[in-house]
Amino acid sequence: MGEIGIPRREFLYVLQFWEVRRIMRGNQRRHRDMWSAARWQTYYIMSAQIGGKGMREAGLRKPTDLLPLPWDTNEKPDLPSEEEIAQIQEEMKMIGNPWKK
Repeated sequence: MGEIGIPRREFLYVLQFWEVRRIMRGNQRRHRDMWSAARWQTYYIMSAQIGGKGMREAGLRKPTDLLPLPWDTNEKPDLPSEEEIAQIQEEMKMIGNPWKK
């Protein structure tokens, strides 16, 4: 699917949920440096434009204040229940056949 490079059918019907989670985490890790660099660059460009005082007034003391990313915290993500997963899977099946309701 998309950037991950897994065929849609395999993603929906073959892979287990734990496999999908690992694939998604790996994809996130692959792009982590890019996101961190973009956040750092944006923070310092803003700082140059509005100055240190303006940044402090806006509550931006460090790049993580500008854009917190999922890996900045140690909190576990709120995972969907098995019921929610089943509902999402049903909705995804509808994407493949929009005329079927």
